[in-house]
Amino acid sequence: MERNLTLIVLFAALIVVLGLVPAIPLGFGVPITMQSLGVMLAGAVLGSWRGALAVVLVQFLVALGLPVLAGGRGGLGIFVGPTAGFLIGWLPAAFVTGLVVERVRALPVAVAAGIGSVLGGIVVMYALGIAGFWLFKNAALQPGDTPMSLWAATLIMAPFIPGDLVKAVLAGLIARTIARYRPSALIARF
Repeated sequence: MERNLTLIVLFAALIVVLGLVPAIPLGFGVPITMQSLGVMLAGAVLGSWRGALAVVLVQFLVALGLPVLAGGRGGLGIFVGPTAGFLIGWLPAAFVTGLVVERVRALPVAVAAGIGSVLGGIVVMYALGIAGFWLFKNAALQPGDTPMSLWAATLIMAPFIPGDLVKAVLAGLIARTIARYRPSALIARF
């Protein structure tokens, strides 16, 4: 029990620390950050439930107002802004990433973690992130404004995908390294 709690807190801290890497702001409200790599790693290394709990801990700190997100952001307002769907999407992203790694034990760790990171950390996170961005943009419409289509919101997010694919590969390689040198830390495989 203590080991699980320690690892959950450790990966929550990793997600927070990756927020210290300067974000690259873009003109439409969604910055490029490294924190999604931490979400992918939490699922890939800790497994579905423990990885999700690490994310819940970070989300709780954000809700309390602590500046733990990239750019020193925090507070309840983040949960209703243009990035809300991505922040909320971290939870199922970590869970799905871990679930995939747990289910494809026949594959090498790097491959399983990479596939899990793409499915959880990109497909799931983007589905919620794009939906949240689309809802935010359309909720802020003034009378006479043209609503944003879901397709337009998806196209706006497309430039982020190559960077997130690189993060998924990194998550796979880091998980493999952890499995090689500290196999007991790789909970998702056992």
